[in-house]
Amino acid sequence: MTTTHDDLADNVGLAGLSKSVRWERMLALLADRRRLSVTEVADEFGISESTVRRDFDQMAARQLAHRTHGGVVAASVAYGLPRRYSKQVEDKQRVAAAAAALVLERFTAPVVGLNGGTTTTLVAKALGEQTEETSEDALQQSGHALTVVTSALNIATELVLRPQVRTVCLGGTARAQSYELTGPAAIQMARTLWLDVLVLGMLGIDATAGLTCGDPDEAGVTTALVERSRSVVAVGTSDKVGTRSFAQICELSQVTTLVTDSGATADALDPLREAGVEVVVV
Repeated sequence: MTTTHDDLADNVGLAGLSKSVRWERMLALLADRRRLSVTEVADEFGISESTVRRDFDQMAARQLAHRTHGGVVAASVAYGLPRRYSKQVEDKQRVAAAAAALVLERFTAPVVGLNGGTTTTLVAKALGEQTEETSEDALQQSGHALTVVTSALNIATELVLRPQVRTVCLGGTARAQSYELTGPAAIQMARTLWLDVLVLGMLGIDATAGLTCGDPDEAGVTTALVERSRSVVAVGTSDKVGTRSFAQICELSQVTTLVTDSGATADALDPLREAGVEVVVV
């Protein structure tokens, strides 16, 4: 089969972006500008107009945008999560890659929990990529390189087509702002499972407040996952360290490891180390 220039662009893009990252950035632009044209996106991303048209058609089919002649306009959906991907992207990618490597180094064929968020979504992608080379013999022996239990629809979508990953998605009510599933059904299912490790994204980690996020419903589901996990690895960029948000997820004593970037100060990290948290700075 002949691979065309546009086929390559559809998967990678001339600017080196994967399709998923390309969509995230397109949606971020759409959230800011409310309207995009094929020409402007092709110019800004360095890809062909035919690739942009296919992306726009697929976005419209998924009700992420409304197709217009020559472009798209924003749909009445929440673009909060895609917009957050553009903030501190490189730091989040380093944190995510390090967290995924840590999990795979310390656990064999683990059951890994992931709550929703930008950094944990990148962890999911890194776990999928880092286990792609799992041998056929290993897969036959264990069935899967890992099992991922997640409360986030977008993370389940990221992993479900990877044959080496068994994907378990909690039930519940989806929040448009974060793609997370919340409510009694999600909590009830979480309490029936045992996890080797939970990779936990948050809005704040503080020696007094523990781990916190902005939504009590999301916190409730993540708390249930914490209670079923042998190990908890918190992931977040340095701006989250030493801060607190609205809803507590867990006490600091329940956190095994924090993976963050080099922007975190000693003043912010030392109280966490003194509390017994392993701190990994990347």
